[in-house]
Amino acid sequence: MGAILAGGLSVAQADVTLFGHIDTSIDATDVDGGGDDINMNCTTCSIGFKGSEDLGNGLKAIFSLDFQYDTVNVDSSSLSDRDQWLGLAGGFGSVKAGTISTVYKSHGAMIDPLYRTSLQGRGRGLQSDFHNGAGDNLEGRADNTIRYDSPSWNGLEVGAFYTLDGDEDTGIPDPANPGSNLDEDNDAYGAGVSYTNGGIIAFADYQDNNGSSSDVGGDVSAWKVGGKYTLGMFGFYGQYEDASVDEDYPGITTPVDYDLTVWHLGASASLGNTMAYLAYGQGEYDNAGSSDNSYTSWTLALMHSLSKRTMLYTGFNEVDCDYNQPNSSACGNLGSSGGEDDKFSIGMKHKF
Repeated sequence: MGAILAGGLSVAQADVTLFGHIDTSIDATDVDGGGDDINMNCTTCSIGFKGSEDLGNGLKAIFSLDFQYDTVNVDSSSLSDRDQWLGLAGGFGSVKAGTISTVYKSHGAMIDPLYRTSLQGRGRGLQSDFHNGAGDNLEGRADNTIRYDSPSWNGLEVGAFYTLDGDEDTGIPDPANPGSNLDEDNDAYGAGVSYTNGGIIAFADYQDNNGSSSDVGGDVSAWKVGGKYTLGMFGFYGQYEDASVDEDYPGITTPVDYDLTVWHLGASASLGNTMAYLAYGQGEYDNAGSSDNSYTSWTLALMHSLSKRTMLYTGFNEVDCDYNQPNSSACGNLGSSGGEDDKFSIGMKHKF
């Protein structure tokens, strides 16, 4: 029996890969109105297992189980879930079911040299909050979700996702049923297309939460275009996003109705294993019934690759906000009058 078990374990291990990400940085922040500090952080550090089983006739069963942890403050929380899914892959592409990053988020990650570091664009205003968080209302990581990714047709790929209603308890009292809370019941969906050829990466995405303003979660939709062009030692990056949010459902304290645009342009220059990166972007909130508000963000960073898997980096980012915009991680640390949120970081990132 022991030999049989050992043999079975050996076969299973041959198809399973351990992978992960460790990022440790020292971050100095200067926030108008308070919050100045120097901290050590572990940005989206994770460990996981992925694998496949050959089912024959070109078909494979595939899976991934990814968990997030914190190396610098281990008492703050235990392991938390990241992308975790089960699926099938073959000549048709792949279909996955579980908790999965949206196509919208995946394409944004392709054009951020500082992705999953303390200076990543999605956390500093260069990309919208649709690249962040987890849930079933167009967050960057979607639960209760089915995602399809096509094979590559000469560099052209198509991806789509559909999120089933999770009936999540929102904690918002239901005015029609005293003692009960409202449930979120939107079925979000999205699709995107990308093209990769040599030094060219281009993509376009659309997503919608399939709701109305009177539903919990409101009526939310977003689209974007973006890409990257590499020419020798130089790289050029850009992305433009446009979103609409309308929330006026029962139990909401303050109805929300605004249009959002977020764009950024960036450029990099590489010499050997060292890259210099500069990016500038803006976000603008067109609020119904009030004046428009906006913010600007810029990042200057230097990255040095010690190997294909290990990188040292340092950089500075400044976000300048008119006021604390709704649903914005870029301006979330500021008071209602806005101001500047500055961050200087030095860190090390290792992938395995």
